[in-house]
Amino acid sequence: MFLLREHYRHPEFRIGLRDFIRTAPGIAAWGLMTGVAMVKSGIGLVESVLMALIVFAGSSQLAAIPLILAGAPLWVIWATAFCVNLRFVVFSLHLHHYMSHLPTWQRVVSGYFTADLSYVMFVRRYPHPATDADGKLAEQAYLAGSNLMNWGAWIIASLVGVALANFIPQAWGLGFAGILCLIGILCSLATTRLRILSAAVAGAVGVAAFALPLKLNIIAAIGAAVLLCLTMEKLQPPHAREVRT
Repeated sequence: MFLLREHYRHPEFRIGLRDFIRTAPGIAAWGLMTGVAMVKSGIGLVESVLMALIVFAGSSQLAAIPLILAGAPLWVIWATAFCVNLRFVVFSLHLHHYMSHLPTWQRVVSGYFTADLSYVMFVRRYPHPATDADGKLAEQAYLAGSNLMNWGAWIIASLVGVALANFIPQAWGLGFAGILCLIGILCSLATTRLRILSAAVAGAVGVAAFALPLKLNIIAAIGAAVLLCLTMEKLQPPHAREVRT
């Protein structure tokens, strides 16, 4: 497990848990819907449980499920999951400044458990990396607390969704509920003009390329948004980039 004794004994660990409690119900709803979707799509019980525990990424799971059922080539499934998770490359580049002092295994494990909202909450509380040992410990304790709450809410809800999938009627519209959940998460993360613009471009490209086979419109949308962000970042003057970081 990613928790160390000095983490859960630190006051920042409890603060991380507390800060994430307000977000946990939304994560749980999203996890429940994903668990139900896996079973309803025709994936077996064992495979659904393993995917929930190992993949731990709702957007990638939902993107990969129709490709798996359609018999898509393995490289297409991997490429789709990779593109859907490209944002974590950006997260890891930023978090490197906070974790470069940690051993490799701890960075890898922490990276696995760090999700979108736990990352957002972490950088809001610690906009700049600490320079002393006590500060670095506080950072990791806070991140561990928020990660634990996020992971617990997701895994428990996903497993409940897998267990109850056959008892939940299709008429409840769980797919639509999942879309609403994603829109809520998107709105909470769209805090800058660049993020709003990239979301609009991704949505427009995704709709325009909807006719592409094997859900390749998702890859096209993500690629367009990433390309836009990289271009806009390069066009900004150096002092503006420093302010953003």
